[in-house]
Amino acid sequence: MIIVGIGGIGSVTAEMLVRCGVGKLILFDYDKIESANMNRLFYTPEQIGMTKVEAAKQTLTKINPDTVIEVYSYNITTSDNYDKFLERIEHGGLNNDRISIILSCVDNYGARMAINKACNKLNQIWMESGVSENAMSGHIQFIIPGETACFS
Repeated sequence: MIIVGIGGIGSVTAEMLVRCGVGKLILFDYDKIESANMNRLFYTPEQIGMTKVEAAKQTLTKINPDTVIEVYSYNITTSDNYDKFLERIEHGGLNNDRISIILSCVDNYGARMAINKACNKLNQIWMESGVSENAMSGHIQFIIPGETACFS
């Protein structure tokens, strides 16, 4: 399973999946922990300055050391990183097979479009999620390429 975006939604999702015993998580995010993250995420003050994915791996491994956690701190919208993202979709599973689902927990249009493009190309099922800036509303959308609506 891949989670793109380890902020407010992604960190909570990753924590719940690890607590439920998921076998493997692949995490993508290129941000670093800031003090502003302390009020809503599972990060700790000692992790300020770390990449979100490395800090998440540290925390999630303490919660469940049996879950395999693979992390990538880069922007999937660039050409080289997009190709690496495609490769992890195809070969990121526990046995180097295809992953089961992508969870989009990003906060920007470019990343959503990169995920959409990759999933359409590989016929990969994914879920999109988001929360409004005032945190008063949100959405979850299950996307099956070729069957349901997508971002393009």
